[in-house]
Amino acid sequence: MEIRSERVEIAVNGGVMGGYLAQPAEAGTRPGVLVWMEIFGVNAHIRDVTERVAREGYAALAPDFFHRTLPGIELGYDDAGMAKGMEGLGALDAGEMIADARAALAFLRGQPGVAHKVGAMGFCIGGHMAYLTACETDVAATASFYGGGVAAPQGPGGKDSTVGRSGKIAGRILCLFGGQDSMIPADQVSAVRAALAEVSARHEVAVYDDADHGFFCDQRASYNPAAAQDAWQKVKALFAAELG
Repeated sequence: MEIRSERVEIAVNGGVMGGYLAQPAEAGTRPGVLVWMEIFGVNAHIRDVTERVAREGYAALAPDFFHRTLPGIELGYDDAGMAKGMEGLGALDAGEMIADARAALAFLRGQPGVAHKVGAMGFCIGGHMAYLTACETDVAATASFYGGGVAAPQGPGGKDSTVGRSGKIAGRILCLFGGQDSMIPADQVSAVRAALAEVSARHEVAVYDDADHGFFCDQRASYNPAAAQDAWQKVKALFAAELG
């Protein structure tokens, strides 16, 4: 499917959050999808994922939620990129993240031809952001890839825990983890699964036993083609069923 893309600016709390918007070139009405970045910014990989989503027939928006501290950062998957990205991660605050999610959602719905139904997906801290978005907005479907810190006792910035907000999830949520991911050990995955079951959320938790953190990214050494392909099929099925 032919698509078009552009850099955009999203107003939030008196500031501006950058973003990358991709959507089918053909005119028409379509659902939207928020694509939440890793700590490496809206880099080539995240833009590629955003374009993949657009080719499935959605208006896809990747917002830069590091806009307060590292605006416009695009990092590589190396030690220097990791170190810089961790600076942005350490400065995050759940209240500001929620404000960013709501602003991005409103912006996407305000684009010509975008239907009210919107989904969300994200990777690593973006997977956390996707889960938080599911809790604090009315997105209809969410795919959280290896969301780090979701099950932590406190959310970013010392705010209420993200997993503790699970009872507010109204849409359907898919959580995807790697069984070899030392950053998200099995007990944290179990805590997420238990929390979703306790609140009777419509959910699926998938664990790829031989996959590590970042298994979806084909620019990382941890890329796992089989897990990535299966996860992508799950995401496509989720969005097709819930977003229409």
